[in-house]
Amino acid sequence: MIHEFFEIIQNYKIAKQKNIRSVIATVVDLDGSSYRKPGVRMLVLENCKMIGAVSGGCVESEILKQSYSVFKTGESKIITYDGRYRIGCDGILYILIELFDPVEDLILSFEKCLEKRESFKVDSFFKKEVRINSNFGSVITFKDDKQYEFYKYRIPENKYRSYFSVFSQKLGPVFKLVIIGAEHDAVHLCAQADALSWEVIVITAPSDPQDLKNFPGAKEILHISSNEFDHSLVDRNTAILLMTHNYAKDLQFLDVLKDSFPVYLGLLGSKKRQEQILNEFIERNPDVEDSFLDIIYGPTGLNIGAVTPQEIALSICSEILSVTRKETPKLLEDKKIPLTS
Repeated sequence: MIHEFFEIIQNYKIAKQKNIRSVIATVVDLDGSSYRKPGVRMLVLENCKMIGAVSGGCVESEILKQSYSVFKTGESKIITYDGRYRIGCDGILYILIELFDPVEDLILSFEKCLEKRESFKVDSFFKKEVRINSNFGSVITFKDDKQYEFYKYRIPENKYRSYFSVFSQKLGPVFKLVIIGAEHDAVHLCAQADALSWEVIVITAPSDPQDLKNFPGAKEILHISSNEFDHSLVDRNTAILLMTHNYAKDLQFLDVLKDSFPVYLGLLGSKKRQEQILNEFIERNPDVEDSFLDIIYGPTGLNIGAVTPQEIALSICSEILSVTRKETPKLLEDKKIPLTS
């Protein structure tokens, strides 16, 4: 949900320049099941514009209505929304609404955190009941232990907060997808990944004339050979797709990537091609770690009957999500536990 927080910050900055005040709404607890989980946020501006959503669209009008008093008094509040009677979900949402007007250092620290691909934590203090309390509110903590209130004029009374419930959430860096290959299917994979708010980097040959405009949704295109690959591009929030459509080039990049540990490494092509390339790779690298082989998936993608490039891109991104979320794909109607778990 880091991309949602990013959108909140960006829209807050725009509103601030226009002297439009903002409140932020956070789902801090849940009884039962709901469309979205605790930790989801949305921004409400004083001109009634809303950024983001905490549900499928049913709760937001109530949050807008409840925000009026927060703008008027400056006092935070907890509201509840019983989805059992309104949105068909078997749950009650507890939503913290508070003014959002942090010090400039919070914005700078957040942007620095994104650039360095670091994690940060948000703690929201509240009581699990419909209530107004000026000490309710959220605090963000960055890696250097710097802490900032969401509302710079709030002076928290820690002696009161020790009696509050606290919802803690750790937000990591934006998920990154590195696509090695620049054929037609890479364009559709870029678009699908961008729709998921992933950061996309495309790697193609030094002589390839294509540039960034050929890959809508990509952040960067690198014209490099395998021996120029920069391992700093990869961390545990990165997936890599090998899809050059060239056996020799895929193998060369695989040789280089053995010293990187993304969360997912996908090989495009048939099962036979995957077995052939892996066998040759192991012969060339007999000391390769099993942990590296464990992150290789091929043929990449879930079996959803994909045929077109767009559908194949969807199947690939779906598999990446299932791997990173540690979920075994199944029909939701066959899931035996609540959707919030």
